[in-house]
Amino acid sequence: MNMEKTLFDDLVQSLKEADAITKGKTKASRRFDVTPPDVKAVREQIGLSQSEFARLMRVSIKTLQNWEQHRRNPTGPAAALLKIVSTAPEVALKSLHA
Repeated sequence: MNMEKTLFDDLVQSLKEADAITKGKTKASRRFDVTPPDVKAVREQIGLSQSEFARLMRVSIKTLQNWEQHRRNPTGPAAALLKIVSTAPEVALKSLHA
């Protein structure tokens, strides 16, 4: 069997498994729960106003307010940056203000 056929068969099997998991016919082999950061707590931890923190995060105040009120959750780079700010605020602030 050639490599392309093997890869294709693996992909088809993965899609079948995903379909079965989605329909509740089988359980996922593993599951990861990612807890979104508490944006307001992070902002208050470093003592910035909403406008200052929105500017630091390079987002609009409206986006920040949506995060703080849990109407939306930060994703991707914004979530990663929030994690850095909450873990090492001095380093993050120094780096972002440079």
